[in-house]
Amino acid sequence: MSAITLKLPDGLAERLRNHEGRLPEILELGLRELYAEGQSRFDGAAEVLEFLASLPDPEEILKLRPSERFAGRAEQLLEKNRTNKLNPEEEEEWENYQFLEHLVRMAKANASLKLGLKPPNNA
Repeated sequence: MSAITLKLPDGLAERLRNHEGRLPEILELGLRELYAEGQSRFDGAAEVLEFLASLPDPEEILKLRPSERFAGRAEQLLEKNRTNKLNPEEEEEWENYQFLEHLVRMAKANASLKLGLKPPNNA
């Protein structure tokens, strides 16, 4: 294990003192978040995956709707695909959005079954 000395603002240092034993974990989580920000193919996915990972009730799952940012980016990609062709990075991003939509549809179908409802066509 390596030792690192950091210079931090007093307020942040005080907040971290209460979590000294978890500093490696906190830094790891922060770095993951930082790396994910630079990868547009994950834009909007984190919030959906965090929601599903929280094990919401079936009613909460059925109320799930895409964020404005997520829906807006998907619409941009659809429009570009209609007028031009998506470049390889955009194609990969679109495939990731389709996969995420598939996961949400499956979650909504399962939630409907748990509630004794007919699964919605536009889950």
